[in-house]
Amino acid sequence: QVQLVESGGGLVQAGGSLRLSCAASGRTFDRYAMGWFRQAPGKEREFVAGIRWTAGSTYYADSVKGRFTISRDSAKSTMYLQMNNVKPEDTAVYYCASRGQRFVATWGPETFSSWGQGTQVTVSS
Repeated sequence: QVQLVESGGGLVQAGGSLRLSCAASGRTFDRYAMGWFRQAPGKEREFVAGIRWTAGSTYYADSVKGRFTISRDSAKSTMYLQMNNVKPEDTAVYYCASRGQRFVATWGPETFSSWGQGTQVTVSS
């Protein structure tokens, strides 16, 4: 199991940038893939971006492609979400998550077993 500690959320104006961080600790074999999810008021939790830890392969929701970048620093055991050109519709609670399963084809939240506490991102217009 993986313990996750998030940081970096806050208030930002439309068009600005934020970088979210998620520090992970625990058993490395439970950290095959990690991802960022978000949940806005009245909406389902949705996938934002994911990364396969060893290879660094990245995956993005269509809504954030070209604006957000997911990355990881293996030495620091930390995952990042660089959010550029943010929009008001990006306003949500953002969560980092981890899973150990190797052969999972989807990035649905139900496939992840460890979660951070969530951090609020608010984009003002």
